[in-house]
Amino acid sequence: MKINKTCPKCQSADIIRIDGSVGAYGVGNNVMVGATIFSAVKVNRYICCNCGFTEEWIDKNDIDKISNSRKAKR
Repeated sequence: MKINKTCPKCQSADIIRIDGSVGAYGVGNNVMVGATIFSAVKVNRYICCNCGFTEEWIDKNDIDKISNSRKAKR
């Protein structure tokens, strides 16, 4: 849905994006990779307004942040 702007389930083009967010105590659309909100990675959601199918995407720049966090916990 992010790339071709259509729902893979119902083929609708009525797609909305909800930007990832980080708030106090880690609330919002995010993945916490550290102890503070400054280490949170935002997760953007794409929702089909026709059937309700959803996808979640993380910006490519933040993938290393998550990968490095996982390696540090091992």
